[in-house]
Amino acid sequence: MILQIILIYLLAITIVTFIVYGIDKLRAKHETWRISEATLLWLAFIGGSVGALLGMQVWRHKTQHKKFTIGVPIILVFHLVLVGLYLYYVVF
Repeated sequence: MILQIILIYLLAITIVTFIVYGIDKLRAKHETWRISEATLLWLAFIGGSVGALLGMQVWRHKTQHKKFTIGVPIILVFHLVLVGLYLYYVVF
């Protein structure tokens, strides 16, 4: 049950993060109000690291910023370690 909730959460935050990265890219092109880098990184940190990486690649957004090109993959590795620990200690 809890595993299903976690998976649904991760899917939802991944989709939201991907969309937010796209919105920020669109706003950058039109030179309008932008979403802060802190918000973009926070979305990645709270579970949207896959969506952030996909958004960076698909929208070609934030690919020149080291805090994103290095930070987001580090966050993803952190998430994978957490999932691995959860699976090892709780599920198996």
